[in-house]
Amino acid sequence: MERTGPPARFSGLLAALSAALLVAGGLAASAPAAAAADTDLARNGGFEAGLDGWSCTGGSGAVVSTPTHGGTSALKAAPAGIDNAECSQTVTVKPDSTYTLSAWVQGSYVYLGASGTGTTDVSTWTQSSPGWTQLTTTFKTGAATTSVKIYTHGWYGTPTYYADDLTLVGPGGDPVAIPATPAGLRAGTTTSSSVALSWTGSTGAAGYNVYRGGTKVLSVTGTSATVTGLAASTAYSFQVTATNSAGESAKSATVTATTAAGGGGGGSGLPTHALVGYLHSSFANGSGYTRMADVPDSWDVIDLAFGEPTSVTSGDIRFTLCPVTECPNVESVAEFKAAIKAKQAAGKKVLISIGGQNGQVQLSTTAARDTFVSSVSKIIDDYGLDGLDIDFEGHSLSLNTGDTDFRNPTTPVVVNLISAVKTLKAKYGDKFVLTMAPETFFVQLGYQYYGSGPWGGQDPRAGAYLPVIHALRDDLTLLHVQDYNSGSIMGLDNQYHSMGGADFHIAMTDMLLTGFPVAGDTTKVFPALRPDQVSIGLPASTQAGNGYTSPSEVDKALNCLTKKTDCGSYTTHGTWPGLRGLMTWSINWDRFNNGEFSKNFDAYFGG
Repeated sequence: MERTGPPARFSGLLAALSAALLVAGGLAASAPAAAAADTDLARNGGFEAGLDGWSCTGGSGAVVSTPTHGGTSALKAAPAGIDNAECSQTVTVKPDSTYTLSAWVQGSYVYLGASGTGTTDVSTWTQSSPGWTQLTTTFKTGAATTSVKIYTHGWYGTPTYYADDLTLVGPGGDPVAIPATPAGLRAGTTTSSSVALSWTGSTGAAGYNVYRGGTKVLSVTGTSATVTGLAASTAYSFQVTATNSAGESAKSATVTATTAAGGGGGGSGLPTHALVGYLHSSFANGSGYTRMADVPDSWDVIDLAFGEPTSVTSGDIRFTLCPVTECPNVESVAEFKAAIKAKQAAGKKVLISIGGQNGQVQLSTTAARDTFVSSVSKIIDDYGLDGLDIDFEGHSLSLNTGDTDFRNPTTPVVVNLISAVKTLKAKYGDKFVLTMAPETFFVQLGYQYYGSGPWGGQDPRAGAYLPVIHALRDDLTLLHVQDYNSGSIMGLDNQYHSMGGADFHIAMTDMLLTGFPVAGDTTKVFPALRPDQVSIGLPASTQAGNGYTSPSEVDKALNCLTKKTDCGSYTTHGTWPGLRGLMTWSINWDRFNNGEFSKNFDAYFGG
């Protein structure tokens, strides 16, 4: 959230990500001569049959007749935004065998590689090749490896590249059969928001897909999984399938389980559909100062902007009302507190929002963590507030190199934040309201990139909110990602979506309500949140932030997500009539804009 007009912050983040990703790679390796019995296992490596056998990210690949290295066709692939234009195929191989991968390429920063080898994955690249250049590398498969992915890709922010005559030479793999349907699916421990499942493994399976109510919600490699993000006191049905390179088995027999009562993130008393807004309480900008008593009744959750630290790493959060010199109509502290009590008596929730555009918070030490807990508690107690909103932006959250699993974070600023919030929740109990307002860069971008990545060099902030959300999901009342001040983001349809229309909000919200593999790793799936935990974050007016969405487009997004109508070209993975509602930056800007945002919300939900 910003104090003034919309910055170009997200575009800067993407530029930084693109620049950081241009890191050095390996040199082409010389390859031993192929054995007489070896064959070329790559399918359509000359692209004479179009893209048959190949899959290219984001629709980035095409077949052209010029330039070619051999034959009449070659691959042309165009990196765009944060998509590196990877084209790949999965090939059946033999365990404990050596393979030579080669391709002719043309362009800048063109990569050739293999992953899933079971030993050391390999890649090689050329920095600049105006003419055709051959890339070659070798690898050995692991003792249980029966398939590998071979790929070529460009790099972020670089021009189109070309590839042709790709070969993978080595012993042919035995035909792989689709594994048998898993047996023995059973439900174990249940909580108010999760169900533990286990089953008997299937011979030849490389992994398993877990289905809830017929919709895939998890992909795992073992024979157990815990489905989270469920509603309390609710019956759910589950099935599981086995997968490998040959395909997916039929679904298992169905098992049902009912979640326990209670839980669900606290914040009791919110209406079924809630309107959340930020109130500029500590500063003024072009929207003008709004006194707490003058906040319209439409707003169900009022976030006080902002509590800010005394220094970036101190953890010492302070909150004061806007100075009279800046806000001539500011009320006294006593009047402010009295107005908060009046709002609460009317059923409203009032929270302290920590961070914002200028309030960088890095809890890098346990001392800072403990100071954060004590100072935030003091604000909550002094003003009689209902809870906390986490609006960490900029460089507040980033992941250390090697911290690659959102389910088990190791970075101190992340671990300490999770610990601090859990401590606050334990102190104030089930009625403690916890909300978060991350930017898309820190959440949905995690579908493609997470932290500095497996090789380092990516922006370490990419997806950095995911471990916080996941660790606190059972305590989380509302997540309202800022669907504004954002670059284009890839949705679950593997297409890029841009701000300003219903499509963006539909795609971004669908990701939260469906779940998604983090950085494309199907063994690390961020589970879906409950619909009552999700609101859509939008700017209240054109002055409030980039990505303003007209009321008619807001209504289309709500129609699609709650009724599956007006969805346009994007197909959602479900229908969620229990979607909690909308968040906006800000109450002040909405009043400045004659209440357009709040009036539309009231009209839509009958408020």
